[in-house]
Amino acid sequence: MNEKASFMVFSGTKSRYLAEKICSSLGCKLGNLNIMHFADGEFAVSYEESIRGRDVFLVQSTFPNSDNLMELLLMIDAAKRASAKSIVAVIPYFGWARQDRKDKPRVSIGAKLVADLLSVAGIDRLITMDLHADQIQGFFDIPVDHLYASGVFVPYIASLKLENLVIAAPDVGGSKRASTYAKYFNVPLVLCNKQRLKANEVASMQIIGDVKGKNVVIVDDMVDTAGTITKAADLMMESGAASVRAIASHCVMSGPASDRVQASALEEMVFTDSIPYSNRCAKVKQLSIADLFAETIRRVEENESISSQYII
Repeated sequence: MNEKASFMVFSGTKSRYLAEKICSSLGCKLGNLNIMHFADGEFAVSYEESIRGRDVFLVQSTFPNSDNLMELLLMIDAAKRASAKSIVAVIPYFGWARQDRKDKPRVSIGAKLVADLLSVAGIDRLITMDLHADQIQGFFDIPVDHLYASGVFVPYIASLKLENLVIAAPDVGGSKRASTYAKYFNVPLVLCNKQRLKANEVASMQIIGDVKGKNVVIVDDMVDTAGTITKAADLMMESGAASVRAIASHCVMSGPASDRVQASALEEMVFTDSIPYSNRCAKVKQLSIADLFAETIRRVEENESISSQYII
């Protein structure tokens, strides 16, 4: 990277694979950052090159475990104390986002807490993608650039050239997201109405709409244990669908998720690479968002509009 460049990009431990691709797209080097671990699990962050007067972009998704969030907070604090001109948190996957409201008495609102932690640590801007709930942007008093994975998913769906295409939402809460895709492709929308007895466990599900003879694409923001999305796919095939595939922005894929996807009626499960995926499943495919984030970083740095980044 040109030593006179006004910005620098750094990465936490688990998002380095993505930061390297972002830097390759930007045509710059990934900054030199050291994270030293102590025997008790504590760790310390230090920048191994001067960042004084630079715009610093810190790439780190806050997926489990919480060390990823703590690394990011320490990176922010160290950058602030090293006299960075501005600090931009680049968080492709914003964790704790499912805790965005009080849905029962005496519970935390984790998304607001994380927003407060990032703000107090000292970020000047947030770049993220497909928040679990759009209104989380309002938890911040700084600019938030909220990107959408549709930038990579829409061209992919179009490339499949599926006849009798139907877009589906795996639950009523995801209807707005799925409806946007359905309107773009001018195809019908199908909803799945699910009932839960407890978190990560679907008790019952019904399909609202016609899937017989249709090629169905289920749209979601994230897949955790894959219970909902695989149950929906199996039910749609039982209802006469010609094929069912799914797209989701964030590849959380906890516990039995990979086995469930492999054993399900899903033809394929497509994610972005906002989260690394090591437990390989033959049906899982990842599309890179590196170019999307690289272009957004470039436009933020050059004070250009990012509106054209949004396909839908």
